[in-house]
Amino acid sequence: MDCFRIGLFLRPHGVRGEVKILPLTDNLRRFSKLSDAYIEQKDNDYRAVKVTGAKIAGETSVIVKIEGIDSMDDAEKLRDKYLCVDRAHAVKLTGDAYFVKDLIGCSVVSTDGTELGTMIDVYETNANDVYVVKGSRMLSAPALKRLLHTVDIENKRIVFDADVLEEVGLFED
Repeated sequence: MDCFRIGLFLRPHGVRGEVKILPLTDNLRRFSKLSDAYIEQKDNDYRAVKVTGAKIAGETSVIVKIEGIDSMDDAEKLRDKYLCVDRAHAVKLTGDAYFVKDLIGCSVVSTDGTELGTMIDVYETNANDVYVVKGSRMLSAPALKRLLHTVDIENKRIVFDADVLEEVGLFED
């Protein structure tokens, strides 16, 4: 199953089984329309659940109610697990936006033909996300539109503009 983590269960909220989660998505409003979801048990092991309610609790958290989770003790069992959706229920992306999950594992090269390595992570920062590429040297580069020459998710290949990379890339020796 191809699932996306959209939230990390933090702790119970109240005594009726609601759970506070840390959203792992840019769009908090997506939770208000969410019904079909999964709880990640272990890597690639998911339990289907119904989300029966959700409310935004500030800028950095959401309170959700899961069908069958009716007490504080039930909610506590979800702590540190992930709330997920399958690809069919993922938020539809526009234009040149990509799921981090799809970027991880892509081979990365520059327009001058240099093999840079494999995308291993994307860090969120206040200004820009940061791409982390592991090759013969570690590379960190801000996720700028002008850096991305080509993104081919289907063939797991990303091409960085060599001139922009020279300007913004940070290589670790």
